[in-house]
Amino acid sequence: MSDPVGDPWLTLIGLGEDGLGGLSDASRKALEDAEQVFGGERHLALCQAGARGQVWPLPFSVAPVVALRGRAVVVLASGDPFWHGVGGTLAQHLDPSEWRCFPAPSCLSLAAARLGWRLETVASLGLHAAPFETLLPHLSNGRRILCTLRDGPAAADMAAWLTAQGFGASELIVMEALGGPHERVRTWTAAQFTLSDVGAPVVVGIAVSGKPGLSQTAGREADIFAHDGQITKGPMRALTLAALAPRAGQRLWDIGAGSGSVSVEWALAAADARAIAMEPRADRCANIRENAARFGLSHRITIVEGTAPAALADLPVPDAVFIGGGVNADLLSNLWDMLPEQTRLVANAVTLESQALLTGWHGQYGGQLLRIDLAQATPLGRMRGWTPSRPQVQWSVVR
Repeated sequence: MSDPVGDPWLTLIGLGEDGLGGLSDASRKALEDAEQVFGGERHLALCQAGARGQVWPLPFSVAPVVALRGRAVVVLASGDPFWHGVGGTLAQHLDPSEWRCFPAPSCLSLAAARLGWRLETVASLGLHAAPFETLLPHLSNGRRILCTLRDGPAAADMAAWLTAQGFGASELIVMEALGGPHERVRTWTAAQFTLSDVGAPVVVGIAVSGKPGLSQTAGREADIFAHDGQITKGPMRALTLAALAPRAGQRLWDIGAGSGSVSVEWALAAADARAIAMEPRADRCANIRENAARFGLSHRITIVEGTAPAALADLPVPDAVFIGGGVNADLLSNLWDMLPEQTRLVANAVTLESQALLTGWHGQYGGQLLRIDLAQATPLGRMRGWTPSRPQVQWSVVR
């Protein structure tokens, strides 16, 4: 990769609702010199691109831009082209020496400035291309959230969704066309939301108020997941996630996923963490699919209906592997041969036979072997007693 020097042929320009009036001299000069200007219809109108303007193709593709390599081209984007914008996509196809960027304040910066919210303490979400369920991990009393929406009517849809989740008391600050002559800011509670004339582009600030919200630690209650009883219990799930040690951007293979609760907790634990949930039963795959959607994680949890090791072929390489059900010698041998070094492997076993298998592998390859005995207090006549779960053995090792 070369340093971003020389004479770039492509200029990315961040555009605000004030159009040409908000651009720097360098941005104006790039626009004047451009042979072709790409952007959305609104962008092209704001900068008066005229005959040089070209609207993005549907389905979206940067190929028309790349095809003009070497000519003077401008790409317009809203605010900061590298916040949910075209900048990141183009940068993947170009050498740094080929492009330069003149960003404008992002819609989030403009929103924070209007509200007086500290941007570093606010959850910032792009919901113009993501489901409302993406909000779930961020919903807790007193939390502030800024989010973009796909269009104006989506503001009412989000208000209804928040109310259905128990956050109807939340205050919604609806901000339209920030930074331009048609800027408008209005405030409603989610439960009483009646605005029907919201226009795009729109940013909504949420001052969360309602029920306690989703726990931020692994081992969440089983009743928040769709399952048929085949689910790793909360305390055991917490110990499993601790052993798997999720990290940002890493991938998990969840073998014998059952309800997919471990995959969900893995994805919730770290930014852009991803999981491949493998399960042989179609009905349980349906539960995994529902759980992924329930937490807004469908784009980060891939479901494979099949049995390991046969179904492992051609899957993206994992950073960690969890065997929650069906551990056997053939599976362990295949995994040990195919996994790259430094892969973390965690296996839980309930039966004596599978526990003996893990004990043998621990003796051969090391790692940590735990016997985990859990008991829960339950009624015993007029008093209480301990009701034990079956002891489990957990083997965790770095390949």
